[in-house]
Amino acid sequence: MAITAVSQKPSFNERFYASLYEIADGEQIRTCLQCGTCSGVCPFGYLMDYPPGRMIAALRSEMFDRVLETDSVWMCVSCYACTQVCPATIPLTLGLMTRTKEELLLTGNLPPELQDALENSQRYGNPMGESSRKRADWAEGIKPPVRTMRQARRPVDVLWFVGDYGSYHPRVQQSSRSLAKLFNMLDIDFGILGYEEYSDGDSQRLAGERGLFEMLAEKNGRAFDKYQFKEIVTADPHAYNALKNEYPALGISYPVRHYTEFLAERLDQIKPLLTQEVKARVTFHDPCYLGRANGVYDEPRQLLAAIPGVELTEMAHSRTTSLCCGGGGGGMWLDGFQWEKAHVRLSEWRLREAIQARANILAVACPYETPRFEDAAKLVQGGQRLVIKDIAELLVEALGE
Repeated sequence: MAITAVSQKPSFNERFYASLYEIADGEQIRTCLQCGTCSGVCPFGYLMDYPPGRMIAALRSEMFDRVLETDSVWMCVSCYACTQVCPATIPLTLGLMTRTKEELLLTGNLPPELQDALENSQRYGNPMGESSRKRADWAEGIKPPVRTMRQARRPVDVLWFVGDYGSYHPRVQQSSRSLAKLFNMLDIDFGILGYEEYSDGDSQRLAGERGLFEMLAEKNGRAFDKYQFKEIVTADPHAYNALKNEYPALGISYPVRHYTEFLAERLDQIKPLLTQEVKARVTFHDPCYLGRANGVYDEPRQLLAAIPGVELTEMAHSRTTSLCCGGGGGGMWLDGFQWEKAHVRLSEWRLREAIQARANILAVACPYETPRFEDAAKLVQGGQRLVIKDIAELLVEALGE
């Protein structure tokens, strides 16, 4: 009598391991040295039950299910620091950490405040739960008027992707108005999508919601297809990262630049307009997804250095070693959860570094950062003396506007 071999289904551990190989350079996880560098550089690695190195050890020991029984993985803010320092060049942020968050979502192991943001993103197209009809309200009263592409009904040079916080957050709307003034002063032919714009989805993707990211990207892609423009410019490093590195895999590919890159190219045109001295000691916070993830370090500093009266100084951690503001990877929607775990916010650590650098102004170039640092300034000793401003706001101040 012949004996039929029964094939054994791969375990969850094996399936998860195999899924990492589907990510670009994911096979590098085999080469982990267990050096612990990733866990050491992780800003919250000291309180995670399973920081990156220990997660890989659990995977190798076929005990990865234990990782999913904890919730401390949500302390990861996808800051790219672990990926930056890994000697084996393992894509820890995009691979291991994001895939683990996907599995946590599938099991329902996520903080309620994150769940609310993801549900809002699906229902309203933004994590705040705001109406799409209000997306362009921030631009009311600006002269010359900021036109939506639907209103313009013609090709433009620049499609400005404003983003969620630049459109809806009252503090960040000030930065958007400043950038609009700069575009108008430079005679840039630009338009915005207005109510046709959806969240870029990058932070939702890094929080494990790949399906939601793809849905949002496809909606933005359909809006892009309706209009003619030469390039996309955005003030949001996460939108920049998504449009540059993630959308093309979905067939949505356009030239894209962060506004600091766009303006730095026009410094010869900008400098004669900067007639007002801004006498201050200024330090710049490198956003994770502008700096570490995409290598844009010089252009923001070139713009700041062009402002009369500005003295640039660096914090203890800058450029590749910059500390995260705590807003990435879903961190914008996890403040309560992370406070309960750590009793400190990354934005507070960063603010202390700015104070130690004896800065008067902390300059930023990401919509997450202005409100996060201004909130932190209320809690950190000496923080009240520090002014938080977007680079676009400082440039407008130097225009005498």
